[in-house]
Amino acid sequence: MAESDRPLAALLEDGLPLTPRPFDDWAHALGRTPESVLHTLQQWLDQGTLRRIGAIVRHHELGFDANAMTVFNIPDAQVDACGEALARVAGVTLAYRRERAEGWPYNLYCMVHGRDRAAVLDVIARAIADVGMAQYPHEVLFSCRRFKQTGPRRFRALPEAAAASAAAPEVFDAVAG
Repeated sequence: MAESDRPLAALLEDGLPLTPRPFDDWAHALGRTPESVLHTLQQWLDQGTLRRIGAIVRHHELGFDANAMTVFNIPDAQVDACGEALARVAGVTLAYRRERAEGWPYNLYCMVHGRDRAAVLDVIARAIADVGMAQYPHEVLFSCRRFKQTGPRRFRALPEAAAASAAAPEVFDAVAG
C-alpha cells in the first residue's frame, strides 16, 4: 500500500459515514476526488487487499448477548480437518486453531452468538455431532462481561496515553445465569 493511501485506509477502518454520499465525504476529507477514492478502493478489491465493504453488526445491541467460546482438545493430526468442518456449521461465527499451552490442552476454538444460552448450546451440540467431535474433550465458556469490541486498527494513530486512560472503557454485562 502506498504511503499516500494510508489516510484512506484509516477512514475505511472507521467505517462509512452515514451520509448520502460517503465516498464524497472521504474524498473531501482527503483532498481527493470521489473518483480517485473509488479507484483506489477498487484497486484494493482487485488486489485482494480489501475483501469487501460491509456492515459490522454489534451483536450485543441486537440482543445476541449469550455468547460462548467452545474449546476442544483435538488430536493434532485431525485438528485442521475438524476446524474446517466446524467453520462450515451454521451458527459458528469463528473457528480457529491455536497452540496448546501448559495446563491448557485445547487447540481448536469456536465462537457462537445467540439470544439465549439454550440456543447457543443447541448450536454447539449440533456442531459437535455434525463434525464428529463428541469423543474429544471440550469446554463451553460463556461470556460474562464485554470490556471492548472493535475491529483491528492498523492505520489510525494510536490515542495518546492520557486520552486513553481518560476514556471510559466499553463495558456491557452479558446475560447472567
